[in-house]
Amino acid sequence: MLVTQKKQYALRAIFELAKQKDRGPLKTAEIAEVQAIPLRFLEIILNRLKHAGLLEAKRGYHGGFQLKRSPAEITVEDIFTALENPKEGAACVSCISESDCPLFGGCAFMPLWKEMQTAIDSIFRNTTIQKLLENEKSRQ
Repeated sequence: MLVTQKKQYALRAIFELAKQKDRGPLKTAEIAEVQAIPLRFLEIILNRLKHAGLLEAKRGYHGGFQLKRSPAEITVEDIFTALENPKEGAACVSCISESDCPLFGGCAFMPLWKEMQTAIDSIFRNTTIQKLLENEKSRQ
């Protein structure tokens, strides 16, 4: 699973919502400013996360976005998977797409890349937003 800029922005947005969850819904502009994410790009990302069931949106003056589940129930994998494009096809860690790889099928490095990808995916699957919040608190 490649970590694109969009996925990094999504992770930072969810992290900010988790940090501020006791305040209620946060406006997109506030998240964008605090996390240094381009506003228009963030709007698209937040809507995608909403459709994936990670966020809920409230309209009106006191509206905005908030987490639909607790930070302990949301993993990095959940966030990244919500932004995956099913049309992109399989990708290995070293290539954009396996289908475009001139060595596909005979690549001596493929077992290494697959093992590395399995380890990365495991980290994403086992890292919750709550764990990231705790990491931040321990660093301060």
